[in-house]
Amino acid sequence: MRLRSLPVLLLAALPSFAGDYDALVAAIRKAWPEKIHIAIVCDQANSKASVAALAGAAGGMKIMLVDVKGPQDMGKALGTLSGQKPDVVVLIAGDRVAGDGSPAATFLIQRMAGAKVPVTATTEAGVKQGAVVGVGPGTGGKMLVNPKAAAAVGVAVPEGGTPI
Repeated sequence: MRLRSLPVLLLAALPSFAGDYDALVAAIRKAWPEKIHIAIVCDQANSKASVAALAGAAGGMKIMLVDVKGPQDMGKALGTLSGQKPDVVVLIAGDRVAGDGSPAATFLIQRMAGAKVPVTATTEAGVKQGAVVGVGPGTGGKMLVNPKAAAAVGVAVPEGGTPI
């Protein structure tokens, strides 16, 4: 497991990849403008395009990448997140380790709720699993919100979302 800070300005030069995360980042910025530190927990090698897309959409925000190779790395990842204290965690939908719907994502969502850090997603599965908000290709372009998860982490439910 490795922790990396991504040079957002460099990756922001790839706007053509940002489409999957544009709406999610816009929802984060609108609902919680003070939240500028985003964390991603994923298998970096297998989620490189998604990480680049998120970085492209998140221009001006700070992104922390926690690289995990398997579920056995999730405990260490949580330790890293606890030490770095991100404002929000974004699930990478297709990640083979901590993607939406995976047991590792459930573990991450539950632990982040305990630390009062909202988790966001781009799929309906992520929101049903406990992410506070989900918007993107996996939601049909609709913003889905989880009011119970928002209450658990102490954040406002983004306006205009469909509750799940």
